[in-house]
Amino acid sequence: MAVTGDRLRPASRWARLVATFFGIGLLRPGPGTWGSALTVVLWWLLSYLIMPGWQPWTAALLALTAILFGIPAATRVSRASGLKDPQCIVIDEVAGQLITLIAVPISWKSLLLGFILFRGFDIVKPPPIRRLERLPEGVGIVIDDVGAGVYSVAVMQIVLRFGLLPR
Repeated sequence: MAVTGDRLRPASRWARLVATFFGIGLLRPGPGTWGSALTVVLWWLLSYLIMPGWQPWTAALLALTAILFGIPAATRVSRASGLKDPQCIVIDEVAGQLITLIAVPISWKSLLLGFILFRGFDIVKPPPIRRLERLPEGVGIVIDDVGAGVYSVAVMQIVLRFGLLPR
């Protein structure tokens, strides 16, 4: 079937739900930004239910889950849409944003900085992140955002280590 823009065609229901993060990827403008923003808000809410010592492990486990489910879901939605990297796929932003927030204390300043860093690295795609996009199908769709998350968490840890985030 033909596709117009990022409209989804017959991909399995689970793949559409996962890849679009339950439809968030269908929001306009900037579905990736919506996906990242919702991830930050959900992590902030979830953090109240998790003891601080378990938060880094939980964020890492959730990111790994998003990656493991996101790659096959992104592959199926990409194939169904006929596009290499449809904008509606935002599970990659969920994974990358969660990686950014691993071992980051929960405060509005740290969450906002993590959001800004991740979106910045995801948009700019410094080397070698841009090359990761060339990987096939869902792997390329998801792994470049994992790379942006790794860059972001590294910068976050430097900022936190040297006390550069105002209180």
